[in-house]
Order: sequence, then C-alpha cells, then structure tokens
Amino acid sequence: MKTSQLLSASLLALGLLASAAPVQAKDWKTVTIATEGAYEPWNLTLPGGKLGGFEIDMIEDLCPRMKITCKLVVQNWDGMIAGLKAGKYDVMMDSIVITDERKKEVAFSAPYASTSASFVAASGKLLPEAKGDTLKLGTDAKTVRAAVEPLRAALKGKTIGIASGTVYTKFIDEHFKDIATVREYSASADTMLDLKAGRIDAAFDDVTLINSILAKPENKGLAYSGPKIGGLVFGEGEALGFRKADADLKALFDVAIKAALADGTMKKLSLKWFKTDLTPATP
Repeated sequence: MKTSQLLSASLLALGLLASAAPVQAKDWKTVTIATEGAYEPWNLTLPGGKLGGFEIDMIEDLCPRMKITCKLVVQNWDGMIAGLKAGKYDVMMDSIVITDERKKEVAFSAPYASTSASFVAASGKLLPEAKGDTLKLGTDAKTVRAAVEPLRAALKGKTIGIASGTVYTKFIDEHFKDIATVREYSASADTMLDLKAGRIDAAFDDVTLINSILAKPENKGLAYSGPKIGGLVFGEGEALGFRKADADLKALFDVAIKAALADGTMKKLSLKWFKTDLTPATP
C-alpha cells in the first residue's frame, strides 16, 4: 500500500511539474498567409496570376522585419476563418475588420488601417454623393438608425447588394433589410457586376474598393450614393487574423506592424494604393 501511495505521489508530482513547465513557442520560420486576391486595392490578382495590392506590399515589408519566409495562398473570404481554424494556413489577411463577434473565433493583430464604407449606384439614381467629412457612427443602434434615415428613405423598395460575411453585411441587415431586398454575394466583385447589369439598385462596400471600381473607364456609369460612413459601427480597424493558440506568432506580427506604422511605411503604402492615409490613429 505504501508503494502504491508512493507511486501515486510520484505520478502526481510529475503531473504537476509537467503542467507547470512552460509551453515551448513554435520556431516560426515559414508562415502561410491566406488572402482573397480579389479585394482591390487591398489584394488583387494581377495578369499572370501574381498577387498585388496594399496588403501584399505590406507583407513583403513585414516578413523581412520578422526574418520569416511568408507564403501567400488564395482563399475565398466566406471560408477563410474555417480554413484558418482547420490549419490550412497560419494567418488570414483580407481587409478584415476587428469585431467582438470575430474575436470569439480568432485572435487579431494590431490594426494597420481604418476605413469607411458607402453605397454606390448608377449615376443619377438614389442619393447624390455627400460632400464633406465622413459620417462617423458609434455602436448605439438608435443613434445609427436616426443617422441613416435619409438613406433608408431613398432605398425603400430597392434591392441592395452586399458581400456576405463582412462587417458591412451586419450593418445592412440591421438597418435596411426591413425596407429593402438584400441580396448577398460571395465576393464584392460579383456584387459590382450585378450592379452594372442593373440586377440590383445599389451596392454597399468599402470606399477603397469603390474608389478602385469607379476609377475604371468601364464603370463610368456608377457613382457614390449618399455619405461615406465610418467609425466604431464597423469595428476597430483592419487587422490580420490568427488562431488563438498562436499567440507567439501574433506577437511577432504586432511588433512588425507597429514598427511599420511608426517609421511611416504603412502611410507610404496607404498613399500608394488608396491615395489617402488610412493608418489608424493608434497602433
């Protein structure tokens, strides 16, 4: 019996030592990053299949800072979180806005950008583009509803296109689904194609994407409709997503992102791709 007690005590001690031992962080040498390759100008697929855009340039700056080799793979947005959690890649990067809901699923890096969104429609239809400052909205639903009432009136009975699974999808569902038909698409590019074809009356998306769309000669019939909308209603800003278990990898990217913000690299890339400074006020 004493032998049994001693063995049990020894096993217990070993168990306590094992539980107290620090978990060894993974030695990150190569990291696989998933991006959509179809959310211009954040990320896009160039002729020949090469990826380009703001986030691609950003990664080409961040990875050497961390002395990590980064491999980019293409993944549709609607399956990106599931693929990350399944271990298909280590990081997801697709103009992903930090939200409380998404924090339940993944860990986020420090934000590297903060953008706004707007409606776009055929020129001369719905509301004209609002000139002046971006309409900054918070998280109080009643205040937001009051601010968007003119837009609700203009879109009553219309069909609105929105890319599914984005922070903008929730906004449209909460404030417009009761007065308009909301049609969801797997990608923003498909939304814009249906808008051009007249199958929907308006689309709602990130202003950086809309600017890119409107700059193309073939889209000259489209225009902003109403004000640009930003603020905490859409979350804390754009960031990279990680598995919650990979806190060490997130920490590496946090340091690199904050360094790129501090030395002006992020601002330089923002001006290159967006023609405006989208860097967040605080990293």
